[in-house]
Amino acid sequence: MHSYSFVVEKDADTGLYVGHVPGWPGAHSQGESLDELQKNIQEVVSMLLEDGSPRLESEFVGIQTIKVA
Repeated sequence: MHSYSFVVEKDADTGLYVGHVPGWPGAHSQGESLDELQKNIQEVVSMLLEDGSPRLESEFVGIQTIKVA
């Protein structure tokens, strides 16, 4: 069993949720709901894992907030 973090954004033009696994080219998908996005990205990652374990180009660390005057 593998665990991967993915980033979720909402596209302002389409209203779709868009997700990607940081540092893993090709590991991205979209969905009309968060549940659909999670299912879709899980399918994409499963397909990508068929080619073997990924060599991630970076590792997700977290999100920080800044204030700008």
